[in-house]
Amino acid sequence: MLEEGVIKFDLRYTYADPGTPASLDTLSTWRNMLWQLRLIGRQAERYGGVGYGNVSCRIDPLDAPAGQRQFIISGSQTGDLAKLEARHYCVVTGWNLQANRVIAHGPVRPSSESLTHGMLYDQDDDIRVIFHVHSPAIWQAAARLGLPSTNPAVSYGTPGMAREVARLFGATNVGQTGIFTMGGHEDGVIAFGMDAEISGNVLLETLEHSQQH
Repeated sequence: MLEEGVIKFDLRYTYADPGTPASLDTLSTWRNMLWQLRLIGRQAERYGGVGYGNVSCRIDPLDAPAGQRQFIISGSQTGDLAKLEARHYCVVTGWNLQANRVIAHGPVRPSSESLTHGMLYDQDDDIRVIFHVHSPAIWQAAARLGLPSTNPAVSYGTPGMAREVARLFGATNVGQTGIFTMGGHEDGVIAFGMDAEISGNVLLETLEHSQQH
């Protein structure tokens, strides 16, 4: 558990002043709501006290081809903060699965799940917002709810996890469900959609269903 949230890829990071795209306000509103629900956060009794969860959104150029889709993502180890500001986000400008490399700039280093976010954005140009949360209720109810899930043998933040994302899109209905669990990442859940409201609503609706018996 102590490795939760640790960056496992080759990070090519450059410090830069925070940007303030219009989409950041909506992203932060949802992120802070997820923190209130403890779907993102940091508690001493969970995961060795290390922060968990992250959010991201695509940025211009939105017509960029796969492999060149840039996105804003919350910084590594920001889970303990109740509210995020522009200085808590990073811009991922490139990533290479084969080299296990992420290129980013901003006031903080990017989330340890940046490779996974990048691969997910490459699956469908309509995917614009991703929420990675931790929900024991959803994770434990995945089979009952029929949710797609990544291979339990694959760890978070690795090229293997990114490849699992691509596999799900080829082998399951994840493109329609907009949500999946991370089999080898305890309590890990990813929801995605065309905007923050779609991603957030599918997550909250799934949470509600997971708590019904």
